[in-house]
Amino acid sequence: MPKITVQDVAEAGVVGAGGAGFPTHVKLAAEADTVLLNAAECEPLLHKDKEVLRDYADAVIEGLAAAARLVGARRAWIGIKEKYGEVIDLLRPRLPGNIEIAPLRDAYPAGDEFILVYDVLGRVIPPGAIPLSVGAVVLNVETALNVAAAAEQPVTEKFLSIAGDVAEPVTLRVPVGVTLAECVAAAGGPTIGDANYVVGGVMMGYLEDNHQALVAKTTGGVIVLPDDHVVVRRRRQDWQQIARIGRSACDQCSFCTELCPRWLLGHPIEPHRAMRSLEFNLVGEANVIGTAFCCECNLCSLYSCPEDLDPKNVCAQNKRRLMAEKKRWEDPPFNPRRPELHMENRKAPMARLMARLGLTRFRNVGPLRPALLEADRVGIALKQHLGAPCRATVGAGDRVVKGQVVGRPPVVDGKPALGAPVHASIDGTVTAVEDGVVWIEKK
Repeated sequence: MPKITVQDVAEAGVVGAGGAGFPTHVKLAAEADTVLLNAAECEPLLHKDKEVLRDYADAVIEGLAAAARLVGARRAWIGIKEKYGEVIDLLRPRLPGNIEIAPLRDAYPAGDEFILVYDVLGRVIPPGAIPLSVGAVVLNVETALNVAAAAEQPVTEKFLSIAGDVAEPVTLRVPVGVTLAECVAAAGGPTIGDANYVVGGVMMGYLEDNHQALVAKTTGGVIVLPDDHVVVRRRRQDWQQIARIGRSACDQCSFCTELCPRWLLGHPIEPHRAMRSLEFNLVGEANVIGTAFCCECNLCSLYSCPEDLDPKNVCAQNKRRLMAEKKRWEDPPFNPRRPELHMENRKAPMARLMARLGLTRFRNVGPLRPALLEADRVGIALKQHLGAPCRATVGAGDRVVKGQVVGRPPVVDGKPALGAPVHASIDGTVTAVEDGVVWIEKK
């Protein structure tokens, strides 16, 4: 295999496969002493990281080793839940001497990179900082797989779990740009008439009413749920409902804060105090400014609160208001000793979380179907990453082949803007470039 370079990773369009889609080549151009592979996959009912590790173990390890070499890291770790003993046993004999397994508890949010860095390395990332500030780079499992292939093929395929109210929970391998509905159909279709698609996970994902929405490089899964499911009902509440109910019912018990992963890391966020902003105009108060450090994991709203209130959305609302008003805590207080005192006994067990959310009735499996899903038409979104949208490099009527660049980040002041190129995921003809999407059909 050719030796992977940062430029290879950039040209292949590799981005974070499980989050906001941060361009991976930017991470790998930095220097760090450790690289972490985030295989925790703590969202309920999702299985694609575990399944990718099982079927593509050597390639994922190769991508992790390449990342470590590029950032100059002496060591690398694979953070994976200890309950996946068969996957750990599969990996261990394949690991080079500088890569180790870090078994993790089956708790939420084990996959949050701040929590992962603390659990594996014992390092606390300061509020407002990133893992690199403590010498670490974190990669998703699928991202490492894409790094391994970067010199030979760009990112044109996606792995994602389909779960919930479907005939056959499964992990699929699909071309980027197919519709969510096609993926659900490949899982045997919904088993209910009022199918709602929760994209990305029940905790941090979003409700997608457009079932023809496109699979992007960052799509991790689709959970199909009925109208009356608590996750759907909570996501359909508007801000007026959230604020009115929270204002009248919050008794300041502070459970939301006591179990908040960021508070447990010593960050200055206290969701129960943010709830007071519903009653008073406290946006300038330090406790409300602390909501800028909310990771929006939803643990406070969907697990901690005994009144079923929504501290997460209160924090998120204040967070966005602070950003709009350009208010920033320049030197936030930080208690790095707090995790030593509280973290171990305040993690949310996955079994308890799933029971609270009414997810235990679903089959909690997602075996990988290795064959690529066939597609006659795809839509390649020009923005599938953090940063600037790409500009199309093709037009209607152009013939393209799988892997061909169809969009590149714009050049600003002589340099490419933050972003990553996008590529055709099938052979075909460009039928249109509209609304930020390059449409390709097999013809």
